[in-house]
Amino acid sequence: MNEAIGREVLRVVQPAAIEASMLAHEERVRQKDDVLEALERDRQAASYAVDRARRQYDAADPENRLVTAELERRWNLALEHVHEIEVRIQQHRAAIDPLQIDPGEDLQQLASQLEAIWTDPATSTQLKKRIARTLIEEVLVDVDGSQAELILTVHWKGGVHTELRLPRRRRGQCSTHTPRELIEAVTVLARISTDDVIAGVLNRNGHLTGRGNRWTRERIASLRSHNRIPGYKPDEEKLWITLTDAADYLGISSRTLRLAIDRGEIPADHPFADGPWVISRAVLDGEAAQDLKQRAKVRPRNPSVLLSENHPNLFSST
Repeated sequence: MNEAIGREVLRVVQPAAIEASMLAHEERVRQKDDVLEALERDRQAASYAVDRARRQYDAADPENRLVTAELERRWNLALEHVHEIEVRIQQHRAAIDPLQIDPGEDLQQLASQLEAIWTDPATSTQLKKRIARTLIEEVLVDVDGSQAELILTVHWKGGVHTELRLPRRRRGQCSTHTPRELIEAVTVLARISTDDVIAGVLNRNGHLTGRGNRWTRERIASLRSHNRIPGYKPDEEKLWITLTDAADYLGISSRTLRLAIDRGEIPADHPFADGPWVISRAVLDGEAAQDLKQRAKVRPRNPSVLLSENHPNLFSST
């Protein structure tokens, strides 16, 4: 089955991979051309400055040595600037020349070599994984229950997307499923953490996959895709943050915030003992968090005074 999937993936994605590479190549050439045009404009301006410096030098009184020396210095500086720009133009053109070659034929040849390598029985699984990671940005898996198919959406590096449908393998109930509690914990952690970080948290807390393997970035990504859990996007506005960031947001100490969480004043999620707290930004803008902030300002050096009178012995010395 793995060989059949490999052949199908190569058959479907090779044209897309070539298209993505061609688009990336064209973009690089366009950017190089824009830079060259800017350098040419700089050279024109610098040449005008040289001509002006020369005319000023020629018009100066030769007897006034101080003036002529200064004008000569400016003229030389202008000439040096022109030379520097011309060197940069030559270097840039040398970099552009290889890009002007149409890579289509080379890419076609590379694609055929890739297929030969992939289908070679001597090719290891590790090498195939390295090739896949080089070409693929992300693979999203969905299930079409009505057609009993798996829908694989492949996001290629370069911006091209392809879709692949595979028959869904029917299995009976077995002990290899991921517990619901673990899926819920991953859902919480994915609000603030990448797949790499989540895998590390699960491993540190002694959790294994249903098949008894350690968690990896790829396994977390597969778990998220299967359960429709959105991935962490650091560039977007953070609606969920860690305890440390939440304390900074309120302008109080992490210890003060943690005590408030323990007392139930501030709701927060803590899926694993050895892992981060997850707090909603909306909660921090709420009345309870703002009241905590104001109380902390009154006695900032002694977070224990924020304790409720219902807990007088929490910091007992005994």
